[in-house]
Amino acid sequence: MAVVTPQRSKGSFIAMQPLLQPGVGHIGGAPARETIPERLARLIASPKAYARQKSLLAGLRWLRTNLPVGRVESADFDPFWLVTRHADVSDVIRRHDLFHSGERAHTLVPRASDDMARAMTGGSPHPIRTLVHMDEPDHSKYRAITQSWFTQQRVTSLEDRIRTIARASIERMAQHGPTCDFVRDVAIHYPLKVLMEILGVPQSDEKRMLKLTQELFASEDAELGYGESAAGDPARHAQELFRLLGEFQAYFVPLMERRRHQPKDDLASVIANARIDGKPIDHFEAVSYYVIVAAAGHDTTSSSISGGLWALCENPGEFRKAKDDPGLIPRLVEESVRWTTPVHHVMRTATANLELSGQSVARGDWIMLNYLSANRDEAAFNEPDRFRLRRNTSRSALFGQGVHTCLGQHLARLEMRIFFEELLARLASVEIAGAPRRSASIFIGGPKTLPIRFKMH
Repeated sequence: MAVVTPQRSKGSFIAMQPLLQPGVGHIGGAPARETIPERLARLIASPKAYARQKSLLAGLRWLRTNLPVGRVESADFDPFWLVTRHADVSDVIRRHDLFHSGERAHTLVPRASDDMARAMTGGSPHPIRTLVHMDEPDHSKYRAITQSWFTQQRVTSLEDRIRTIARASIERMAQHGPTCDFVRDVAIHYPLKVLMEILGVPQSDEKRMLKLTQELFASEDAELGYGESAAGDPARHAQELFRLLGEFQAYFVPLMERRRHQPKDDLASVIANARIDGKPIDHFEAVSYYVIVAAAGHDTTSSSISGGLWALCENPGEFRKAKDDPGLIPRLVEESVRWTTPVHHVMRTATANLELSGQSVARGDWIMLNYLSANRDEAAFNEPDRFRLRRNTSRSALFGQGVHTCLGQHLARLEMRIFFEELLARLASVEIAGAPRRSASIFIGGPKTLPIRFKMH
């Protein structure tokens, strides 16, 4: 097994280079295993900390300066390493040979939840098996099924259809005026309508799909998920997750069977008729594919749109810049993703003994790549705690890189650009009209309520 250590390259990213041999090179003869202070460890594992964010962001800032890679020890979770700097997170994502997605849980879950999941699956930590849970060679095989549907050229061809949906969404917003809850009345519906059209799901099923997709990622939030008792009970949380996935299966299996017999020009037909190693894709992995396309593509985009508008309300100068110069809207999209960071983290598992930012990581160790911290890294973004459309930086917000680059990133950016173009063309003014709140979620989250007062042209 190779031991690797990060070394500073000519740029500001860290390049992983094999420099040491097993068991050699540790100062003082013992591997470094610095533990993150207990108070910060509790914040990292607390869904409520992600809803409030102020203390959490301050803690992550301290870690980037003082302990950029540190070990989290907790009674409720298996030990894991926390990686907080943009450069380190970016490099780990790219090194899919050294850091796997499929061997342990892909997100931070309590030990009781992980035990329950393994008991219910017969040993796997994954209730479903999607691209984000796969390593090579399977990842490339399954990604190829739909990759042509998500190329920049293909999604650009959908612009007219998406713009029609955006305009209808903004018209409904206008009818709510002069106030609305932007998240509940507008943002959660728009990307779901887009995805349902691409998948080939009837718009009459929107209410059902909205319920399923919201519950999947919001289960830690008592208001959005399964309720207070499940949010506080890891074992029940796992049981409720399996129940929810059963509902997804009940919906998508009949759809898959229909598309196998009568294919259409939609993504549901592509997945239903996919072949892996010359054999038809099985029901479990096909349903998993449907789930990740519908749920992940919906929640992250709606959160970024809501987070972007929230920031524009709090920064009227930036609102005016974007309104006066539509050429800034692509930058508004990127800054909204960075500022909101709807995917807070992903987990990886080390495949070898290695050294990362001075810490000795063992083969099989669990590693959290903290996107929330990376997207506020002072070394990557000038004034990262300010929402600014004109940034003098070549860095991009982390949203998956390397082989695990977000499959739907071009679609998400197109949806956001079109929506902001249409919204800013009609919006004369907008301001906060209540108390916005974020969801309580360790993994995927964003604004769950955004009351606004607005005027339209």
